[in-house]
Amino acid sequence: MATIRDVALYAQVSASTVSHVINGTRFVDQGTRERVCAAIDALGYRPNALARSLRRGETNIIGLLVPDNANPFFAELAHVIEEAGFSRGYNLILCNSEASATKETSYMRVLLSRQIDGLILIPAGNYHGALEAASSEGLPVVIVDRGLSDWPVDQVSADNELGGYLAGQHLASLGHRCVGCISGPGEATSSSYRLKGFRRALQEGGIELSERAIIQADFRYASGEQAMARLLQELPGITAVFAANDLMALGAMNALRKACLSVPADISVIGFDDIFLAAAMYPALTTIAQPVKEMGQVSVSLLLERIKQRTSYTPARVVLPTTLIERESCRYIGNNGPGSQEA
Repeated sequence: MATIRDVALYAQVSASTVSHVINGTRFVDQGTRERVCAAIDALGYRPNALARSLRRGETNIIGLLVPDNANPFFAELAHVIEEAGFSRGYNLILCNSEASATKETSYMRVLLSRQIDGLILIPAGNYHGALEAASSEGLPVVIVDRGLSDWPVDQVSADNELGGYLAGQHLASLGHRCVGCISGPGEATSSSYRLKGFRRALQEGGIELSERAIIQADFRYASGEQAMARLLQELPGITAVFAANDLMALGAMNALRKACLSVPADISVIGFDDIFLAAAMYPALTTIAQPVKEMGQVSVSLLLERIKQRTSYTPARVVLPTTLIERESCRYIGNNGPGSQEA
């Protein structure tokens, strides 16, 4: 394998001149630069980018820890973050915690060993192990999607409470009075805020959401299917259900099909996230859209700002609006009289 000294000998220059050409650290005349570049190509020399970046104190690598990379929402968010980082000269290492505190902490150690410049974290739960490890190394961190309110780092999220409120308001406006909710795990702040907003909208509409009408699940398809089956037993008169993410909503729709019930003719379904599958389903899923592109871009911008800044700062709290996307899975029932229509 060619070395920098081989390149210098081939180009008939000093090793320091080769280094200046590669790193752009000093002016080198055009003729010399061309000889060095020709030598690099001829010898197939590949500079050690990691060693070079470590000498500068940066690796231009950021870490991303997600709780479930099989979830289309997190996959899309990771894609946006990777694109935003790459466009600004940063590579990404993606780790999947599977919503496990143990895996999250283990992967944090791996990322630190890779000398990452900063971390974007979607917490597995209300655990602080990864943050404590990052803090002890002085590593810049941005939390995305699921907040940890008691930790002084930048946080970027969608307005989950507003999204839950919009879902409840929509079902109430369609005349639904017997409503169920498939919530996410209690340790996920995004889930608790969605439930809070949903409950508030129903209360404003004079609709009670009893505890037996709320089934806690884990944000996965199978858990949504199981939760819907339980709701059919708990609430025989149910006409609508809000699932705290789209995967669980799709699972709920499958449970309804198995029970020979039609969406939305028998039961309306509304989700949360607006993953690509939501529009592809039949019927297409009414849902609450998260601004995933903006979330990813803002989180990268904040992180890179902290990496360059490396001084004390007041942590930012960025909350981006959610929106209702009306499709075909919810139906107007009014007072359960004739003439109902899909909405």
